[in-house]
Amino acid sequence: MKVLKFGGSSVATADSIKKVWQIALNESVNNKIIVVVSALGGVTDLLQQVGEQANNKEEDYIDTWQKIGQRHLATAKELNLNESAIAQIGELLDRLKNILQGVYLINEFSDKTKDKVLGFGELLSAFMISEIANEQNISVVFKDSSALIKTNDHFTQAEVLQPTSDNLIREYFSKENSQLIIMPGFIAKTITGEATTLGRGGSDYTAAILAAALEVNELEIWTDVSGMYTANPRLVAQAFAIPEISYHEAMELSHFGAKVLYPPTIRPVLQKNIPILIKNTFKPTEAGTRISNGSFPNQNPVKGITHLDDIALLTLEGNGMVGIPGISKRLFEALSAKNINIILITQASSEHSICVAVDAVDKTRAATAIDSMFKYEMSSGELQTTIVEENLSVIAVIGDGMKSHQGVSGDMFSALGKNNVNIRAIAQGASERNISAVIAQKDVNKALSVLHYRFFEEQIKTIHLFIVGVGNVGARLLAQIAKQQAYLLDQLMLQIKAVGLSNSRKMIFNPSGIPLDKWEEQLENGEANEGDAWFTRLCQFNLPNSAFVDITANAGVANMYSRYLKESIAVVACNKIACSNDYGNYKELKDLSKKYHAPFLFETNVGAGLPVINTLNNLINSGDKVNEIQAVLSGSLNFVFNNFNDERSFYDVVLQAQKEGYTEPDPRIDLSGVDVARKIVILARESGHEIEMDAIVNKTFLSTAGTKANTVSEFLETLKVDALHYETLYKKAKQHHSRLKYVASFKDGKASVGLQEIPVDHPFYNLEGKDNIVLFYTNRYVDQPLIIKGAGAGADVTASGLFGDIISLKNQ
Repeated sequence: MKVLKFGGSSVATADSIKKVWQIALNESVNNKIIVVVSALGGVTDLLQQVGEQANNKEEDYIDTWQKIGQRHLATAKELNLNESAIAQIGELLDRLKNILQGVYLINEFSDKTKDKVLGFGELLSAFMISEIANEQNISVVFKDSSALIKTNDHFTQAEVLQPTSDNLIREYFSKENSQLIIMPGFIAKTITGEATTLGRGGSDYTAAILAAALEVNELEIWTDVSGMYTANPRLVAQAFAIPEISYHEAMELSHFGAKVLYPPTIRPVLQKNIPILIKNTFKPTEAGTRISNGSFPNQNPVKGITHLDDIALLTLEGNGMVGIPGISKRLFEALSAKNINIILITQASSEHSICVAVDAVDKTRAATAIDSMFKYEMSSGELQTTIVEENLSVIAVIGDGMKSHQGVSGDMFSALGKNNVNIRAIAQGASERNISAVIAQKDVNKALSVLHYRFFEEQIKTIHLFIVGVGNVGARLLAQIAKQQAYLLDQLMLQIKAVGLSNSRKMIFNPSGIPLDKWEEQLENGEANEGDAWFTRLCQFNLPNSAFVDITANAGVANMYSRYLKESIAVVACNKIACSNDYGNYKELKDLSKKYHAPFLFETNVGAGLPVINTLNNLINSGDKVNEIQAVLSGSLNFVFNNFNDERSFYDVVLQAQKEGYTEPDPRIDLSGVDVARKIVILARESGHEIEMDAIVNKTFLSTAGTKANTVSEFLETLKVDALHYETLYKKAKQHHSRLKYVASFKDGKASVGLQEIPVDHPFYNLEGKDNIVLFYTNRYVDQPLIIKGAGAGADVTASGLFGDIISLKNQ
């Protein structure tokens, strides 16, 4: 014998009911089958609503009743039920209407009346399903489960009278020979015949009571998901069905928010060691989850991650608690007297405070009850008034194997901490089957994702990118990411998703990832990027492993870095402003990066894609000391002076560099030396020196008119007018058998930038095209410097440097 229970989603429509019927028929071929059904999906809520409307004397309660009736009659017709069955459905609806009219007239919708109203959903659905058999000439019995299951009179949450119910169930089924019996779940009656219910979700409980009383081979719970999942699949896309799980694990998951099972369901079958199988009505061939009394030593010690929302945390604290016995007893008595359920308890070993988590709807009553109980201690200052914190959730990691497996709690708290999920309270039972933490409700999705990644996923890390500045370099970066996605996933187990893109006008978001072959079109049609909208939206997504990528030269964007880091969002910057402006700001960003476990990476600030900063960091971290830096740090200026000769004017070369993207749209930024000065400041700071931009000696080579030009066009015009000035610089260097290079130097705490004549035997002499070169003289590299050389400008290499920083986030 088997008991099959079908939930509201399984009987929501005529089509789904047909699936239920087919499953039941298939199972009844080889087994005697009891089918327990819930109300049609959403009907119980409508019944609650119509009762409240009638109680509030809202005349449109009749409209809601008609809506309920139309739903059932339409479903019955779609199922091709005969006129007799439809008439009986009408009689049930009329009985419901009569009760509602009474509620309307006398304003009485007590728990007792509520149970009468709410039970109609299951009665109607079970009757309709049983009537399908008559149309197909199949022998099926409809049995009202309230005739067999007896309870006390705690209406809406009635407690089952177990021996009485078991005897009635056994007696009935000992005489019932039908192969298929259809029964409504959820409903019961007192010994005196008053209608009661087993609590919301109680249809599972009905099925378990029947299964335990009859000691069936298996209890099957059919729903709209393929078992109990490692996490809520609606919140964690990577969640998967758990093949096998113990009774205790299932109870923990059910209690802490896994909606597949109603928590009391497991108790009756646990006592009889009857397995439960969770199956999907809409995918009946999938294996589902088997719940039993077995142990699974070779499986993951963590079986699932779940959560409860809408939690309030109440804290009682004060010096008057220390060493005083009975405080906890009085606290629990105060809450118990008000029928308030405690979800979680934690107490500091100092005995200075005790916290309890309760349902948010109970917070005011709970705080009042505690304050009343400890009124004397609070008035004398021994205890403080109860502290109430709201908008919280409980997140729990569950598994039998955690007891014999070290490090689970450490992994849990480490994963949460690295993603800026603050823990307000922690609880772990002696069984070590459940580790619970109270966190902000806004962090639930992120917490579930990071914990699921840590405990269940083949360690594929997903980095969520929010990119500002999608011009030349930004477009190349997105193209490189698109090209390398398969390789990164296969070789590095790394998934990179661009989830937010923005330019100065528009912005787009997609937490699942923006299609990288359509981003330009989508951005053009995106929403307006105004004020703080970008940052606000980014924070609202609250995605794990988020990184903000700045590919602008905008000071306003750079000034936002601290806000990102404080949200534990990594910052990858091409923008040099933040690291070269005020030293205090630079230091604060580095400190925030450490404090909030949010990497702050800016390799492309110096040398575009060259590993200059990374190499420098490795030198310092390994104990070396940088004594001197000599460098050509502007690919733009190197390109200009490598192409400037007797045959080409300085103006023509600068114009070419501008058109080919080697300079900024405003070439003064490059030719003024300010950009190079920023780079040497960054290298000096990364070497451990505190230095400001105004301490850099900038030996400009521009003409006087060039330095005073107010616009780009005026500046370019000075290059024509002052052509002789630039020709003189070139000819002088040529006479000395030298080449012109714009050099940055740092030594003895002092830095300078300027145009120099480089002799033939110098490492800088043969630097071609747009290349950069950096010479590090250190305690280890004394006579021969450590040299880094390569392309230091261009969209592709700069994008490559940013890409490298992003990839490095995998290990940070």
